[in-house]
Amino acid sequence: MQKPELLSPAGNMDALKAAIHNGADAIYLSGKNFGARKFADNFDNKSLIEAINYAHLYDVKIYVTTNTLIYENEVEDFISYLKFLYLNGVDAVIMQDIGMMSLARKIVPNLEIHASTQGNNCNDDTLKLYKELGVSRVVLARELSLEQINGLKTNIEKEVFIHGALCICYSGCCLFSSLNGGRSGNRGECAGPCRLPYTLIKNNKVVKTNGNFLLSTKELNTTKHIKEILKSNIQSLKIEGRMKSPEYVGFVTKMYRNLIDDITLDKDYDKNLKKLFNREFTNGHLFKSKEHELMNQESPNHQGIKIGNVISTNKQIKIKLTDDLNQNDGIRFKESNKGMIINKLYNEKGLLINKANNNDIVYLDNKINLKSNDTVLKTIDHNLQENLKKYELKKLLIDIDIQALIGKPLSITFKDQKNTVFVQGNIVEKSITSPITEDQIKKQISKLGNTPFTANKISITMDSNIFISIKELNALRRTLTEQLINKRIKINRQLPEINITKEQIKCNQKINVNAYITNEEQLTTILNKVDTIYTDNYQLYSKYKNEHIYYKTNRTSTNLKDFNNENLLLTNLGDVYKYSKNNNCQADYTLNIINSYSSKFLNNQNIKTITLSPEMSLTDIKNIATYSNNLEVIVYGTIELMVMNHCIIKTNDGCHNCKNDKYYLKNNQNKLFPIITKNCQTHIMHHEKINLLKDINTLKEFGITNFRLEFFDESKEQILNIINQIKSVEF
Repeated sequence: MQKPELLSPAGNMDALKAAIHNGADAIYLSGKNFGARKFADNFDNKSLIEAINYAHLYDVKIYVTTNTLIYENEVEDFISYLKFLYLNGVDAVIMQDIGMMSLARKIVPNLEIHASTQGNNCNDDTLKLYKELGVSRVVLARELSLEQINGLKTNIEKEVFIHGALCICYSGCCLFSSLNGGRSGNRGECAGPCRLPYTLIKNNKVVKTNGNFLLSTKELNTTKHIKEILKSNIQSLKIEGRMKSPEYVGFVTKMYRNLIDDITLDKDYDKNLKKLFNREFTNGHLFKSKEHELMNQESPNHQGIKIGNVISTNKQIKIKLTDDLNQNDGIRFKESNKGMIINKLYNEKGLLINKANNNDIVYLDNKINLKSNDTVLKTIDHNLQENLKKYELKKLLIDIDIQALIGKPLSITFKDQKNTVFVQGNIVEKSITSPITEDQIKKQISKLGNTPFTANKISITMDSNIFISIKELNALRRTLTEQLINKRIKINRQLPEINITKEQIKCNQKINVNAYITNEEQLTTILNKVDTIYTDNYQLYSKYKNEHIYYKTNRTSTNLKDFNNENLLLTNLGDVYKYSKNNNCQADYTLNIINSYSSKFLNNQNIKTITLSPEMSLTDIKNIATYSNNLEVIVYGTIELMVMNHCIIKTNDGCHNCKNDKYYLKNNQNKLFPIITKNCQTHIMHHEKINLLKDINTLKEFGITNFRLEFFDESKEQILNIINQIKSVEF
């Protein structure tokens, strides 16, 4: 059975080297733009070329994340960047934007594309669409279980996360950061609202919860299940961590390298892992973790390990240790959430020490004004960090052949598994006084210490009593080393001359007012008052079915139902693949459409109307509308911010008929975010309503012809008032 690829993160060059020399088969990283971790160090173009060459020298692949959504005015720069990556030898790019995938297949046809987990890749039909598009690998949604993954039948490479931070929301389905601060997760700018404190409100009353970090997950850790993963149909195992330190990256890479290679882990690995970074650990949805196993509601921070308890506080903090503590370690006091670096450590006699052990009493200067007898956590182990910087460099085995015959040029060949380099030196002559020995030649040629190579075997054919200078042997060895390095990293790629062409669209279509509803009263209120009605309630859709009513599909379905000759509002790419040929289809905003290439891709799949992402500004809408038609803009309503594959209400208030109660999340600004549960999934709604009604005339001038209302909790009177408002605009 072939081992899966071990794929490690790199936010900078030090992390890349740590991953390579600790056993990564491939590295994923980002340039300065278009990557979904904008606030990592990342690589400029010069350092990116350096990273590619360094990785390829060691037979390690480089995948570059270009997995943000691309606005219309960025397309040209984005394609230029893809060309740069291809010409400089990148092994694959990771992409989210379906329009850019489609365009890249034409402009850079031989560039390998991996579909990012940001695509919300939950079902086989999504995989089929990617495969037909020429995508070679899909990074699966983190909400899928191993059982579900093994049930995927599409013959395409599958990649899963096995370790690191988890998004609580289905990736690509989160608008929380964007609509509550202007930093889009779909643009690599997520502000991490899931790591903030919230209060759970039920029917206007506070629900007591075990901690306030109700959306904060533990860290994924699948070390205990690696054998099950290795038996699966997964081709690549991915470690999260482009924001993590090189020491963390190296340690976690080596840990999984040893597990994959069936090498017993060091007895202290679990303790050291916790010291490097943990929010407590979970097996994740991959192994069907329960709600309480998935979440750490007490703290979103690195937990470290417990090393003692505070006995007293004054000018100094007195601590009884339960584990070792060293100078330069970092600690945090759990209850007060205060931290410090140990610059000065005192024993009971008041003497400065650099180390203390279990059961020792120690004193620290109280420079943080700690007043409580807290639990003490070690969050930085200085000695561990220093030791992890001293990893052994990976070496590449080469075979060496030497021919040293009198009257012929000295010839030496270096050969690795793929490449052969050869060099000739001076004519070999008889020795007059000091013949060189075979051992001397081998010793000199195998001095490869500062190179990536080490000699596997050396064969030599030589006459006796010959002279070769040590200087010449050294020079030839250096020449061969340089030649072999250059051969290993050499890239020879070319691109076809294909230009991007776009035509402006003239839209003469009639203006439509459309609406999404959540219940029957809303539906009957707007029946015959709007052009199109959307609902995700299949019973309502079936009861009132006509040419103007559309059923909205479930964006996170793992198995898609069969529909034929139905009106469908599609919410994910699997829907597009399965339903667009035999149904009357429109595309919802959940497909994250923000450029004309994505809209045209959907038009080519027989999608008639496309709802634009609510993340778009008026300028963005104008830019896409210039080159697209049949677009719909949400001009009023409550937008879904998150969808989660567990029930937040069940976790904190028990499992009961939650539809009879009204639940909200309240943040520190007292904003109330409505919570809706459907089939034990949690949907977090925006605390305020989008309202672009005043901009309708402007949108009309751009060429927008479909205006959508998203009704949520509006009464009959409110709905009629809003419809009257929008229809008062002169269409």
